Amino acid sequence: MTTETIQATVNQFGGVVIDPQLLPAAPEQFQDQLAFSLEQWRAAGHKLVWLEVPIRLAALIPIATEQGFAFHHSSTQTLMMTYQLVADAFIPAYASHYIGAGGVVINDQKEVLVVVEKYRGGHGRYIKLPGGALHEGEHLVDGVIREVLEETGIKAKFESLVCFRHWHGYRYGKSDIYFVCRLSPLDNEIHFDRGELDECMWMPVQEYLNHPQVSVFNRRIVEAAVNNQGLQTTWMEGYDDRAAREFFMPGNE
Repeated sequence: MTTETIQATVNQFGGVVIDPQLLPAAPEQFQDQLAFSLEQWRAAGHKLVWLEVPIRLAALIPIATEQGFAFHHSSTQTLMMTYQLVADAFIPAYASHYIGAGGVVINDQKEVLVVVEKYRGGHGRYIKLPGGALHEGEHLVDGVIREVLEETGIKAKFESLVCFRHWHGYRYGKSDIYFVCRLSPLDNEIHFDRGELDECMWMPVQEYLNHPQVSVFNRRIVEAAVNNQGLQTTWMEGYDDRAAREFFMPGNE
């Protein structure tokens, strides 16, 4: 039996965070070190253990589960596991929501940019607004501009955050927040993604609002974009990392 603990640090909440880069590769060594380490960490009064296992060390996962570790979340390359050294130790939940953004792009002719998706799952032809899921680490403003460009070929400028929709029971049982943004086009020539869309066009706003193939949700958000100023992007003193944060506040009337 080893007398060495696994390399780890202790966070501000009394949680032991194991260094994934220093995990022993040999399963037998890991088994001995983990058992010894858990005893030492419990005796030291720590509350929780976080174990991130790289996919290259996947053979360590069943050893950890035998010791009582539970799955917390995973990515394509790692699996995060937890172990409660104290029975009621709090384990923060992993991310519970998807985030998406849609663009209400209205040109000088009072036309709105609309799309018809190619894959509709038997739901019929609905005339929608361009949009989709944000990428990891992507700002909302950047994401909605990117989605509009990818789907329609239209470069656009962000104007305001109009509204958002929140629902449960989305993909993989997670919840979803969908932000709707008002944008102004920087050009009018459409080059749409024919692999994803059947149609893309400029449609007069009033025609869109009265069209039978427009959902109640899409009708309401276009009305909101037309009739309300929305929230503009801003910055707040005291923060210095624009790459990690963005703020939206009411503009001046």
